[in-house]
Amino acid sequence: MSIFDAPIATLSGEASSLSACEGKALLLVNVASKCGLTPQYSGLEELQKRYEDRGFTVLGFPCNQFLGQEPGTPEEIQEFCSTTYGVTFPMFEKIDVNGAHRHPIYAELTEVADGDGEAGEVKWNFEKFLVSPSGQIVGRFRPQVEPEDPELVAAIEAQLPV
Repeated sequence: MSIFDAPIATLSGEASSLSACEGKALLLVNVASKCGLTPQYSGLEELQKRYEDRGFTVLGFPCNQFLGQEPGTPEEIQEFCSTTYGVTFPMFEKIDVNGAHRHPIYAELTEVADGDGEAGEVKWNFEKFLVSPSGQIVGRFRPQVEPEDPELVAAIEAQLPV
């Protein structure tokens, strides 16, 4: 199964999948509203604005597995993201990214190693996975890598279909 096939609900609860994103470069990020890294939402939104017309989108996956830093309801998460950071990129339902209940999308993503050759568990909020327009997972960037990091930006630009 590809990451495009796995069923997942949108943040508003509508049944969905990532199939509508096929053909785009994607940056999948597990996000949280009450984390020291939460200001990365600004940089993620900047990437969205800069590259959306070139076949790119950020996809946000709220996760409450790291010290309970995403405790909100879907409505609270949506309100926080839009009001505080002006988030326009798609947000999905709150999921587990690690453990026995890990979402199938993250089961695929976590098989890919980062730049140091380490695969496996997501380390913290705001870990980033770059997916090519064909659905290949081509990069993994740990939480401390800022959205504006030149290595991440170059990797995104190398995947842009337009």
